[in-house]
Amino acid sequence: MHGLAVPGTLTDRGEVHLVSRLTGLLRSIVLVGVIGSLGSQAADAFTYANQLPNSVFSLISVGILTAVIVPQIVKATADADGGNAFISKLFTLGTVVLVVVTGIATAAAPWLVHLVAGRATEATLALATALAYWCLPQILLYGLYAMLGEALNARKIFGPFTWAPVVNNIVSIVGFLALGALFGPVSTKATDWTPEMITLLGGTATLGIALQAVVLLIFWRRTGLALKPDFRWRGVGLGNVGRLAGWTFLMAFASLSAGVLQGHIVSEVAGLGASATVTANAWLIFMLPYSVIVLSIGTPYFTQISAHAAAGRDDDVRADIAQSIRTLLFFIVAATAAVAAAAIPASRVFTESAEDAQAAAMVLLAYLVGLIPLTILFIVQRTFYAYDDTKTPFWFTIFQCVLIVVTALAALGLREAGIIPLTSLAAAIALGQSIASILQTIVATWLLHKKIGGLRIRSWITAIGRFTIAAIPAGSAGWGTFQLLGGTTGWATSGVIPATLATAMVGLAVVIVYIAILAIMRAPELTAGRALVRRFLPGR
Repeated sequence: MHGLAVPGTLTDRGEVHLVSRLTGLLRSIVLVGVIGSLGSQAADAFTYANQLPNSVFSLISVGILTAVIVPQIVKATADADGGNAFISKLFTLGTVVLVVVTGIATAAAPWLVHLVAGRATEATLALATALAYWCLPQILLYGLYAMLGEALNARKIFGPFTWAPVVNNIVSIVGFLALGALFGPVSTKATDWTPEMITLLGGTATLGIALQAVVLLIFWRRTGLALKPDFRWRGVGLGNVGRLAGWTFLMAFASLSAGVLQGHIVSEVAGLGASATVTANAWLIFMLPYSVIVLSIGTPYFTQISAHAAAGRDDDVRADIAQSIRTLLFFIVAATAAVAAAAIPASRVFTESAEDAQAAAMVLLAYLVGLIPLTILFIVQRTFYAYDDTKTPFWFTIFQCVLIVVTALAALGLREAGIIPLTSLAAAIALGQSIASILQTIVATWLLHKKIGGLRIRSWITAIGRFTIAAIPAGSAGWGTFQLLGGTTGWATSGVIPATLATAMVGLAVVIVYIAILAIMRAPELTAGRALVRRFLPGR
């Protein structure tokens, strides 16, 4: 078994992404402290309202910007004017579309809220609608932030785009604290909320997104581009951009639609148990290792794969795929074991009692089943992109969306038949998504093997087996540490701060045992792992 190579450059963006995620976690912790989470009508109403513009932003970012527009901007910079004309036209068109979409969405706020939360109580829906009027203008702000940020990235100016979300999180935290100070104790009942409370919460959320976009404008001069309104859109290749975006946009739209169905089904539990807010916070915890590990380490590998694919060096692409997946899984399997062992104290950070934490932990564990396949999918999907193939990812994403819909409807059917209790509905939905991700990854890997062959899958399986041998006792050690700290009835779940410390201690125990066992096994991945960790240490 060969050792794993470390891709050329791992920038500070990984560290900044970590800071962004951590401040995002703090934001959620403060919000839970002010308006609650599990069983809170106010928390679920805000989650539904605030997720509407987030969903549209995800559609824009994943569906169009990342996969299509950035490469077009990079190509345009080779023009005689440095891309000024093309980018001005693109930004003008994008802004016009964003303004129209934002206007329509804001006017349709009541219908959109019913679409995503129609099974909730009337009081929850009314509060969510009132908050949605404040939150939906974020669509325009998110879109501007995305266009500006991706243009900065295309010009190799990475810092502002990665730091800007931190500003948003800080503004939100201040707003939530102000809500608690002015109206505390804040009622979790939707009927108790006043227009002033709605204005402060919704207005603060939107202000944070606005400042996030302003941060990028401050640094725009560094691009050397002079943006100006330009409505002459014909003859500059924008039609080609639209054609390229077609598959990725439809793919993102399908994913969004499946997510809307999931949220709609879970809204029956809003204000009663684990619903939208608990699901969102569980996903936030789930995505932390994915964002910090997969995006930070996997993105440089994607760049390397793209370069080799463009040069027609398929053998190098195959080697890159095997190396990147094994490297990512070295970290992700450890993270999976750590989060699983610390699921209850980690969930306690975002809930108000030990009992609530146990219910929320079930949702987190259900999502966690899909972390390893999602990691593999990151590399497989982006390898298709490296070969300018957006059509195949569309089809295996549609396959996943169909499975998500089927599993969500199955969970609903089991709930209505009395087989699944209402309090477990969110966990059942989350487990269905994980199962869909596993099957999607298998299909995507098979399709990539048909496309380029020789993916060295045996080396992945061997590595997963080696990591699993280390992870099982490591996870057991973490669970034992949690029990020594009091378990579900002791210090570890007695409050937010003890739960945070307990989560860190459980995670540390898992990592120590995991690395020790792999060292005894002389796992070749340890060399690459140490090299990557050093790059994250300060003063490197």
